Amino acid sequence: MNKQTLSAALAAIFASLLLIACSTVQHAAVDEPNASKPVLSCDQSIAEYFKPDDLTTVVFVKQFKQGELLALAGDNPPPYAPRAKHDLCMVKLNVGPGNPGPANATSTSNGIGIEVWLPSNENWNGRIHARGGGGFQGGVAGSPDHVASPFMAAAIADYEGAVSSMTDAGHASVPKNYGIPDSSGDFLMNPDGSINKTLWHDFSVRAIHEQALKTKALTTAFYGRPAAYAYWEGTSTGGRQGFKLAQAHPEDFDGIVANLPAMHWTRFVTAMMYPQLVFQRDLGGKALTIAQQDLVSNAAIHACDLVGGQHLGYIMNPAQCDYDPTLDKAVLCTSDGGYNATPACVTIVQANVFNKIWYGITEDGSVPAPAEDNGWDVPLADRQLWYGLTRGTSLWNAYFTRMLGRPAGVTNPDAPQSLGTDQLALQMEDPTVAGPDFRNASTIERDGWKDLSYEQLAAALKRGEVLDAAFSHINSDNPDLSAFEARGGKLLSWHGLNDEVIPVQGSMQYYDSVVNKMGSLQRVQDFYRLYLVPGAGHESPNGTSNPQANPPIFGKQSMYELLVNWVEHGVAPGRVDMQSPSATPFMRSQPACVYPSKAVYQSGDPNIASSFTCQ
Repeated sequence: MNKQTLSAALAAIFASLLLIACSTVQHAAVDEPNASKPVLSCDQSIAEYFKPDDLTTVVFVKQFKQGELLALAGDNPPPYAPRAKHDLCMVKLNVGPGNPGPANATSTSNGIGIEVWLPSNENWNGRIHARGGGGFQGGVAGSPDHVASPFMAAAIADYEGAVSSMTDAGHASVPKNYGIPDSSGDFLMNPDGSINKTLWHDFSVRAIHEQALKTKALTTAFYGRPAAYAYWEGTSTGGRQGFKLAQAHPEDFDGIVANLPAMHWTRFVTAMMYPQLVFQRDLGGKALTIAQQDLVSNAAIHACDLVGGQHLGYIMNPAQCDYDPTLDKAVLCTSDGGYNATPACVTIVQANVFNKIWYGITEDGSVPAPAEDNGWDVPLADRQLWYGLTRGTSLWNAYFTRMLGRPAGVTNPDAPQSLGTDQLALQMEDPTVAGPDFRNASTIERDGWKDLSYEQLAAALKRGEVLDAAFSHINSDNPDLSAFEARGGKLLSWHGLNDEVIPVQGSMQYYDSVVNKMGSLQRVQDFYRLYLVPGAGHESPNGTSNPQANPPIFGKQSMYELLVNWVEHGVAPGRVDMQSPSATPFMRSQPACVYPSKAVYQSGDPNIASSFTCQ
């Protein structure tokens, strides 16, 4: 990808992030009696007077005036970098004690960096709307030289009028691109290869709890009154963080949006390596080409997307799809009994690789016939160790691979997803199995994952269960939400059926476990609701292999608006009629139903929401 194309791709990403934070729908200001003048000014007086505890230091304060570029001295902002629409105050904090060590070691930390953005007193809507992160997080939230979140927390404060914040989760890293943090997991390993329990704890839970505490304290100090409501919103890692907050610190937030959550961390991240290992063991290290992946994935869609006599271009109900490419002559090469003579044709062995990827990791690399078990059912089948991606998903993650200009999918032929190789190294306590970018002083050897057997990968996944406590319970799958329920908290989540990174069944499994733990579906739905969205991917509006699918999806601010209405006005969300993000190739509407209900076609045009009911 050339520089101009990369710049355009990054611009598209940032524009999307900006829309998430900057909905044109305006919330009514929270009623406040006689709003007082700010107690603190947006200058270095904050460093002198804001001392919530002995571990917290004010690193930097900056007043951004209306029209000023949201950047600091060390940034290299692109032409599309945003300018402030209103006066904003940015405060950067560091919360110790950090983790001592050699100056050049990734495991060495000065503490948790937190960046807080405060609207002017007259523009503040009385709320806190904090944001989560992605991947292994990191970044420059505590750096005086860089702006960490010009398209996230800053945009929320600027356009929405809420106080917002982000954290580096305890490991500072200079972004490779303006606003995008380095997301390597090597900081979680000590220089000698052992587990860095301190930074695992910061990454898992302490950083986000400190973010909540310090954002609240600074809000009260700055405006002279506390926020009326505090909300958390996060996707992927930010979704996992939302669930961890509800589980471990239910008092921190009144409402939580936790989308596409990266819970079950040690399971799903390790399982991301399974497709790449299948390429090594079954195909001699020769990955399926992009053309082959799209051919077979699109064939799966065509076999299973028929609704009301029309092909939708995406699969609404994966449970009913048992497409088996080993039986499809349209994709099999002529040499293997098929009639596909194109370079994208697949052999019987290659076709079965798809079945393995869709089914998910097993102890020995085996897979049942899809007609017997298509890998969808929750809970896990006997031989499954974790779920695979659903049929019709873009396995190589076309959306983000093209956006970022580098491999981003679990089956990308160029390289495995570094999230998976990093976590594999951490669970095996062996940096040699990681990818080349994993930094550790104990050895220079890398890419050892290629030599693992199926049994060794399965053992690594199981070892993650054993190490979860040492990783500060990073799996974030505690089903007991009774304390969050008791304090009146509300929790919303949605997950795309075609998530290219995190199998959607993990969200379903967790929800079912909460119902089992707390005794009844009705009790859980009184404070926690989940939506599943056909066709949607991992932060991508279309997670399928079909670029023309254009499935309906939640609007950028929909979940937050539903949450605010639920928390502040007692209006519990129900069926939500979604629309496609664009009119090309044509606009569709479809209902999102509260899990475990799903959209069921009744009659009429299947491209119109009124043709479906939630059952």
